[in-house]
Amino acid sequence: MSGNKILLLVLVLLGAPLFAVIGAAALYGFHSDGMDLMLVAFEVFNLVETPVLVAIPLFTFAGELMGRANTSQRLVAVSRGLVGWMPGGLGVVTILVCAAFTALTGASGVTIVALGALLYPALVSDGYPERFSLGLVTSSGSLGLLFPPAIPLILYAIIAGNIAADPSQASLDTLFLAGILPGLLMVVLLAAYSIYQGVRRKAATQPFSWSVLGKAMWAAKWELPLPVVILGGIYSGLIALSEAAAVTAFYTLIVETCIYREVGWKDLMDVMKKSMTLVGGILIILALSRATTNFMIDQGVPDMLFDLAGKFFTSKWSFLLALNIFLLILGAILDIFSAIVLVVPLILPVAEQYGVHPAHLGVIFLANMEIGYCTPPVGLNLFISSYRFKKPILGVARSTIPFLLILALVVVLATYWSDLSLFLPRLFLGP
Repeated sequence: MSGNKILLLVLVLLGAPLFAVIGAAALYGFHSDGMDLMLVAFEVFNLVETPVLVAIPLFTFAGELMGRANTSQRLVAVSRGLVGWMPGGLGVVTILVCAAFTALTGASGVTIVALGALLYPALVSDGYPERFSLGLVTSSGSLGLLFPPAIPLILYAIIAGNIAADPSQASLDTLFLAGILPGLLMVVLLAAYSIYQGVRRKAATQPFSWSVLGKAMWAAKWELPLPVVILGGIYSGLIALSEAAAVTAFYTLIVETCIYREVGWKDLMDVMKKSMTLVGGILIILALSRATTNFMIDQGVPDMLFDLAGKFFTSKWSFLLALNIFLLILGAILDIFSAIVLVVPLILPVAEQYGVHPAHLGVIFLANMEIGYCTPPVGLNLFISSYRFKKPILGVARSTIPFLLILALVVVLATYWSDLSLFLPRLFLGP
């Protein structure tokens, strides 16, 4: 191993920022191959020209605004008015609200922080076991990652669209549609388990009331149309994704600052700072990783990986099994944005040679990352939940096990039943 490679390894072990290690690896690779280092700058410039890219900061800003306001409380009130009468109704409410809030804000941890203080005590007071309540809130925090307009879906589409043999198979429209049915199946199965627990524990319910539901919907009247506007605008062809992101950001800004007035104008600088800090971290890793990715493709790394995989996995099905095991481990040690940027460029070409559709791979990848949010040692939701509810992290991890088993079942179904992911894209976009 050369001195430069040893230096890179030492930087990683010393905790150097990920973008610095990726950038150094790209520069070293191009230099050692006798290529002009300006190619790295060209890759950054090409990324800036990606039209979809502008959607990430705009949706992130809108999500941070909603996280600061009382959006979560209004969504809980509406959901409780709709399904609070059911056995296990509050458990179902928790799942629905967390999935919707994560999809809109794009951040799993924000969901736990914003909704946890509201839902966890309510679940316990309604008669649900403390462990069940803790596990439900913690695991539900990542449910919305397969629903549009979640930021990981957008980021995967950007990465895969530059690598897939047929970029249309990894388009944002395709990814948005591909995640809906697997995401809904996760919601339905978790809701069924919550209803079972509600019946078993004789959890409290509230009688259905049109007046209560009407008041809750009236209070949330400015926020409820937002998903319809986003998805309706995109799939009707009236607006592009970047335009939908701009409309969402502007609409949310007006609603939260001028109508509800729950976010003061003085708070906007902090909102922008926090949201753009997150976006900046994503974009700088994405920009530098493009150079590294293209270098590895030029060097034939994906082909070498495919040849290596072919020695161990003789069929598509055995490859998918190994891929799931790898992704579960990856999700436990790496955050979702870094995982998408670093790993998708390597596994997508290999998966395509095994006949895996890029959108199908995206669903498998993100579904595994959902489980990774609650898997030690680096499961982000475990740490956030432990801090938020003042519980030992091992206790939080144990509480999520039943829910992770249900999510794992959906991952298996989504992996080996490709139509679960590809039915809607084929229905609306054609074969």
